[in-house]
Amino acid sequence: MFNTAHNHPTLAQHLWQSGDARLKFVLLAVLGSLALWLSAKIQIPFYPVPMTMQTFVVLTVGMAFGWRLGAATVFLYLVEGALGLPVFAGSPERGVGLAYMVGPTGGYLFGFLLAATMLGWLAELGWDRRIGTTLAAMILGTAIIYIPGLIWLGTVIGWDNPVLEFGLLPFLFGDTLKAILAALALPLVWKLAGRD
Repeated sequence: MFNTAHNHPTLAQHLWQSGDARLKFVLLAVLGSLALWLSAKIQIPFYPVPMTMQTFVVLTVGMAFGWRLGAATVFLYLVEGALGLPVFAGSPERGVGLAYMVGPTGGYLFGFLLAATMLGWLAELGWDRRIGTTLAAMILGTAIIYIPGLIWLGTVIGWDNPVLEFGLLPFLFGDTLKAILAALALPLVWKLAGRD
C-alpha cells in the first residue's frame, strides 16, 4: 500500500526492539485500543463542549505505531465497539454496537481509521521527529477525521441542518490544543529516547 523503501523506525519499534514481533504487535494493538477506550470516557470540562482526548490518542497512536500497527489498533477498537462493548464516547447511554456506529458519529469513527493509517505512514517517513512536521501531520490527521465525519453527519441529520455548527465548530479549539500537545510530545519523546 505505502512505499516502505525509505522508512524510519517508529517510536514503538525504537522503544521496544527485542522480543517476538507478532506478540509485540498484538500486545500494542490491545493496549492502544484500551487507550482509545479510556480516552473516549474521560470528559474534560471545556468551552463550548466537553473535550475527550480521543482524537489525540488516535493521532499519536498512529504516529507512534506506524501505519500497519496504527491501523490495526484503531480497527480493533472499532471491532470492539461493533461487538457491543461500550468503548465509544457516550456509550452505552447513546447506544452500543453497530447501531451506534451508523449514528451521527459513525463518519468520525471511520475517519479515525483513515487518520491513524495516514499519520503512521508519515511517521515512517520521519514526520514525528520535529515539532513543525508533527504539527503539520496532526492538522492533516484532524482534517482526515473531520471530512468523513461531517459528510456522514450531514447524511444522517440532513444537510438542511447546520452541520458545521454541530460537527466542527465546537471542537476546533480543543482539537487545535491537542494537535499542539502532540506536536510537542512526540519529538520530545524521540529526544528523550536518544534519537532525533
